[in-house]
Amino acid sequence: MSGDLVAVWEVALCDGVHRIEFEHGTTTGKRVIYIDGKEVIRRDWMFKLVGKEAFHVGGTDTKATINIDAVSGFAYEYTLEINGQSLKKYLENRSKVTSTWLLNLDGIDCRVVLEKDTMDIWCNGQKMETAGEFVEDGTETHFSLGDHDCCIKAVSSGKRRDGIIHTMLVDGMEISESE
Repeated sequence: MSGDLVAVWEVALCDGVHRIEFEHGTTTGKRVIYIDGKEVIRRDWMFKLVGKEAFHVGGTDTKATINIDAVSGFAYEYTLEINGQSLKKYLENRSKVTSTWLLNLDGIDCRVVLEKDTMDIWCNGQKMETAGEFVEDGTETHFSLGDHDCCIKAVSSGKRRDGIIHTMLVDGMEISESE
C-alpha cells in the first residue's frame, strides 16, 4: 500500500465482515480498491479525479460503489454505498433483516447470521444446511456446528411493534444475540 490510502470501511455482510480500503492518488489519477487486503480494482492515470468506482464485495457478490466528490479546492470526500444505499442506511436496514450471534465453540470463533427474510443461516461465511419445522409457538430451524446441535427459534412477541423474536440455542443452551 502506498501513501495514497484515503478511506477504510468495515462492512458486515452475511458471509463475514469485510475491510474495504481505497487509495486515491490525486496527482497521478490512480484509484485502487482492496477488499480484505486483496487488490480488486486498479486504475492508473484517471484524468477525472471525481466520480464513482463500482465493484462487488463478499461471497454473495453484494454491489458496492465508492463515490469521489470534490469538497473544496483539492479536498475530496469519499463515501461508500452498499446495494445503492449509504453505508449508514444499509447498516440500519441490515440490523432489521438479520440477527447475529458471536460464540466460541471448541476453541473456534463462530459468527452466525440469520437472514430473517429468507431464513438462511450463515456461519463464518458458509451457508449452512438447515431443516425447518413448525412447532406449537412458532418455527425452529435446526443446523449443526461441528458436533453441536443448533437451533434458531422464531416466536411471536405478542406485540405488533416487536414482531418476531429469534433465539439461538446450542446444545439446548441459549446464546445472547450480538448487537
